[in-house]
Parts: sequence; structure tokens; C-alpha cells
Amino acid sequence: MKSTKGLSEQAFQFEGKMPLSQAIPLGIQHVMAMFVGNLTPLLVIMGACGLAGNADFASTQISLLQNAMLVAGIVTLIQLFAIGPIGGKVPIIMGTSSGFIGVFSGVAKTMGTGIVTYGAMMGASLIGGLFEGVLGFFLKPLRKFFPPVVTGTVVLSIGLSLISVGINSFGGGNTAPDFGSVSNICLAFFVLAVILIVKHCTKGFLSSSAILIGIIAGYIAAFIMGLVLPTTIEATGATKSWVLDWSAVAEADWFAIPSVMPVDLVFDWRAILPVMIMFIVTAVETVGDISGVMIGGMDREATDKELSGGVVCDGIGSSIASLFGVLPNTSFSQNVGLVAMTKVVNRGALACGAIFLILCGLIPKLGALVSIMPQAVLGGAAVMMFSSIVISGIQMITRNPLTARSISIVAVALGVGYGMGANPTILAHMPEYIQLIFGGSGIVPAAMVAIILNILLPKDKADKEIDQKEAEELNKMKEAAN
Repeated sequence: MKSTKGLSEQAFQFEGKMPLSQAIPLGIQHVMAMFVGNLTPLLVIMGACGLAGNADFASTQISLLQNAMLVAGIVTLIQLFAIGPIGGKVPIIMGTSSGFIGVFSGVAKTMGTGIVTYGAMMGASLIGGLFEGVLGFFLKPLRKFFPPVVTGTVVLSIGLSLISVGINSFGGGNTAPDFGSVSNICLAFFVLAVILIVKHCTKGFLSSSAILIGIIAGYIAAFIMGLVLPTTIEATGATKSWVLDWSAVAEADWFAIPSVMPVDLVFDWRAILPVMIMFIVTAVETVGDISGVMIGGMDREATDKELSGGVVCDGIGSSIASLFGVLPNTSFSQNVGLVAMTKVVNRGALACGAIFLILCGLIPKLGALVSIMPQAVLGGAAVMMFSSIVISGIQMITRNPLTARSISIVAVALGVGYGMGANPTILAHMPEYIQLIFGGSGIVPAAMVAIILNILLPKDKADKEIDQKEAEELNKMKEAAN
């Protein structure tokens, strides 16, 4: 097997066979990139339902967090290898979607707190996931509504929305009492500096593992900081956010069987309707993620089969997640950025990450070790990965020459759509369902505006030539696949 300066050239081929000594750490760094993001939405929604911190539901919360890791690993394997039409065979990591936080929070306000409300969310996710799965089968005739200018705008919006999340972690997490402290900022900059040095001053395997090495260095730095710096805030007595809580690892079990249906499903239209609308938007996001990872990691556009299989997996995976009491599982934009940055698209490497997630779900102690990662350490890596998603979106938009029409689509979608979603107070006087759908993030309104403008704005000669070029390239890919 040939290698590229220490890293097997198979790492840059989806179906290549690379040694486990390289595949395992490359896969684990994907888990490191999404682990906290995979659990955070669950914690937020359990808090909205009044379950977090409630002693009566403590065991249920532990079970749900365990299931979130297990389900993410299983659905990722389905996406990578496919079961019939379910799965796009694309280098995507799946995980708990943060896009549903706004909708589910609205459901909690409408239905009230309690385990019944959470069960209604799971029932809505089961139906909505099946709906998205069906939508995926009809994606081919709908693809004309998702040209690069639309999917690129969606990917760009995803990246822009995640940058604020990355900066939030960079400061230690805005719920931390020491958010934005010098120690948090320095720790995050240290991790970022290590990543940059390893990425650009080494070659091959080390360079592609820059994120993992940076995070490990962050763990070491946090451990040393705990030995030489005070670890409590005098005003509140709270432990600083960068302190490694080893007790969580010590108290975690070595092995536990995940429970199916830890929460009874409830079917209520107050939850089903807004969640189904969100699943339509999620399908567009998934098209954008898959398009982004194929452009950023494999330098080509995604095929109809890849997009369709990916969206079907997105939906069916979300329905599976609901049976385990977990929020919808979708493609993780964080890992799209990681693929775009490293160019490592090997299915075996990503599968190692998926298996590690499953192990985290079966071995709580292993999951606890990752879960104690300081937010500042994650933030040091996240800002670079999330910014890479923005670059992928720009690459998609500029893949063809920009015309007056495409410039208008991007400008209005970002200016009005993303701007409106990023500043939800402008929707304060709108009906509640409008606020729920469009006020959660800038992704949804930007996607809707881009799709509508792509349908309504007339095409001139230059636009038609670009469409012809795109059609020819798709035909070439289909011929190559056959």
C-alpha cells in the first residue's frame, strides 16, 4: 500500500482500506468534534421539559444520554454503508440535531413541562422522521430546486450559525460562571495554536490528526492548570469550567445495556405539525451537508443516489432515535467542516469513530472520559472547523461563475433570511408558529428564501449555460458510477 508522507493515500479515498493504526485515531477525532454537540441538545430539551436536575428522572436522563451516543454510532454506520436505499454511502457523521431545539422548546411552552411533553416530542419525531424518509425517495425530481447556489447558501448559513456556537465554547460556555475568563480564552487559544502548528508544520498522518492532537493537548493543559491555578470562583464557590471532573469518570459504570423506549411515545398534533415542518428544512440542510462534504472532501458534486439515500437515512435514523428517547439524528455540520479541513473521507476511518460512539453508549466510563472535556478545549478546535464549513459553502456558490441572478439569491437569502433568523426579536409580533419555525436560527429562513428565489427569478442566457454544464457533469458521474 502506498502512503503519502506517513498517511496512507487510502485515507483520501472513500472505499480505501487503511491500517487500523491510522483509521482509529482519525475516527476518534470525529467523535471528539461532535461528542458534546451530540449530547447538548438533549440536555437543553430535558431542561425545557423540567426533567434535567429532577431526582425523579435522574436515571432516565442517564439512560437517554447513553442512548444518544449509541444511536449516533448506529445511524452513522447506516449512512456510511447503507442498508438498501437507506444511506447515501457518504463520509458523514450523524448525531443529535441542534436544529430542533427551537421547535421543541416551543412545544414545551405550548404543552407544559413533564415527561408527557417529552414523549410527545418523541412521537412527533417518529412521524416526522418517516415523513422525511419518504421525502428522500422523491428527492431526484426535486433536485432541480437545490442547485449549488441554493445548497451552497444553506451550507454557508450553517457555518455562520455554528461560528457563534464555537465562540461560545471558546469562552468556556456561556452558562459557565467563568465564561470569557482569561484562563478559558488562553486554553482555547492554546488548543487552536497546537492545531495550526500540527496542521501546517507536519505532514501526512500527523497533519490530518491535528484536531485530535490539539484536543489531547488541551486535556493535558487543563490538567496542569488544575495543579497550579485556583479551581473555584470565590464569589460563588463554583468549580471553574476548565477543571477536569475525574469523579464523573470514576463513578461511571464500565458496562450498561441501553434501554429501548425509556419514554412512552405520545402523539399530539401540537407537537407533530411544527416538527414535520422542521423535518422539511432538515432535509434541505442534509442536502447542503452532503453537497458540502462531497465538494470539500472529494472535490465533486453529490449524485442523486447519494443525496436521496442520505436524506432517507436522516429520516429513518431520526425515527430510530425516537424509539430510544433521543432527539432526531441528522448529518453533523461540525464533521463536514472537519472533512473539508483534513480531506480524509475514508469510510473505514469514519466507521471507527461510529464504533467508538457505540462503545461510549455501552461503556459509560468511556463516554464519561470524553464528556468531561472542557468547553474551552472544544471551542479551540470548533472555531476552525466551523469556519471551514463557511469556506465550503463559498466554494459551492462560486463553483460556477456568479451571475446577477445567483448574486441576488445569495444576497437576499443571507441578508433577509439569515439576518432575520439570527435576530429573532424582529419576529416578536408574528404568529407563534412563525417564530418557532423561523426564529430558531438563520438556517431555516435562509434556506426558504434561497429556494423561493431560485424558483421565481428568471434565468438569462448565462444561467441556462450553467444549468447545461451542471446537467452534463451529473450525467458523467452517473456514467462513471455505472
